[in-house]
Amino acid sequence: MTDTSPKIKIAPTSETNRIESIDVFRGFALLGILLLNIIGFGLFSPSYSNPAFDLAEATMANTWTWATIELFAEGAMRCLFSMLFGAGVVLFTTGDNAKSGWIHYKRTFWLLMFGLFDAYILLWNGDILVTYALAGTVLYLLRNKPAKTLFIISGILVLLMSLQHLGMGFALKQTSNMYDEVILADTAGQAETISDEKRAAAIVWEDFANDFSLNPEEVEAELAARTANYPDAFTWNAKKNAEIYTFVLPIFLIWDALAMMLLGMAFYKTGVLQAARNPAFYKKLIFLGFGIGLLINGYEVSRAHSSGFDLLATFAQMKPTYHIGRIGMAFGYIGLLGWICQAGYLKSLTSRLSAVGRMALTNYLMHSLICAVIFTGLGFGLLGQFQRVELYGIVIVIWLFQLWLSPLWLSRFRFGPVEWLWRTLTYGRATEFKR
Repeated sequence: MTDTSPKIKIAPTSETNRIESIDVFRGFALLGILLLNIIGFGLFSPSYSNPAFDLAEATMANTWTWATIELFAEGAMRCLFSMLFGAGVVLFTTGDNAKSGWIHYKRTFWLLMFGLFDAYILLWNGDILVTYALAGTVLYLLRNKPAKTLFIISGILVLLMSLQHLGMGFALKQTSNMYDEVILADTAGQAETISDEKRAAAIVWEDFANDFSLNPEEVEAELAARTANYPDAFTWNAKKNAEIYTFVLPIFLIWDALAMMLLGMAFYKTGVLQAARNPAFYKKLIFLGFGIGLLINGYEVSRAHSSGFDLLATFAQMKPTYHIGRIGMAFGYIGLLGWICQAGYLKSLTSRLSAVGRMALTNYLMHSLICAVIFTGLGFGLLGQFQRVELYGIVIVIWLFQLWLSPLWLSRFRFGPVEWLWRTLTYGRATEFKR
């Protein structure tokens, strides 16, 4: 019998084997992620999930800034970034240049170490690398599945997550109603009319709401902890990371990442991310993706604003339509960038995005380092000193810097510095660095 199994190699992938469109997608998503992460870096902790914390009495400019980011970027950039990670696993572990499972898991282990460094040393409790590394251990087992199977598994996960959001939203709405009922009865001197079950439910809502709000004393405490000095900022951030790793990651993040990564694996296997489909396909993806995404996201933004930024209306994990909207937007961006790459438009911009994408790990960690220096006790301690609209001036400066630095660096070196270190640790030997 003829051996048709893929040849397993242990050498690093050659620079000439890169697929430019995938690097362009990755660079675009990497820069786009900062649109959301800057909120976690620059504002107090409730603001990311509960915009009412800083928007209740905000200027029109800040409200429009929030709405624009929610409409075009929230969830979509993370979705696209996750899809590119999934595609990267297929590219790394299958085909003529397939790497062994041992190399894949070494590579994933070191990604986990980079993620923990980002989360703890660089003070970023919104790090995604730890989640990606954990998801990567599962993806290897699915690398040879056909695209149809990957689409189905991804679709099932998206459906289950949407049902989870629906159930959690419904349950918390009931506890919110009971909380209002308890407060009304206590205020009217009718506390005896409230059952113990209703009081217990009201406490659940009160605890949930308090997790995403701060009183003035708590604001001062967070400001002091995050900006006074590095040890205090480290301690505050470590507590946040503990909450994420024990609850948010296993309940929400890992399934989110897996669903989008599987979708990316399927898109790679069908040639979508390689800009290999015909132009009509990408134009249809633009109109269908943005059509669905903007319709759903527009509805969610309108609902949140008309409710006065009610917590249940703004909290992503309480919206049953959340994943459909963000996937729609991600599809639209894939269609747009795929069409641009295929047609050869905007070559100067796409070449710079490609360079950013080739240095995605370096640039991602650079986001954390720059923002830690600006906002925390590691540097200037400017947490809470900028409004939402002002934070995006910082984002634009970082974008321009990385779009300038990345191609300049790669003109002199074969890899980004962290990418080179990652390769060296993965293969156990230093690869050629300078050109």
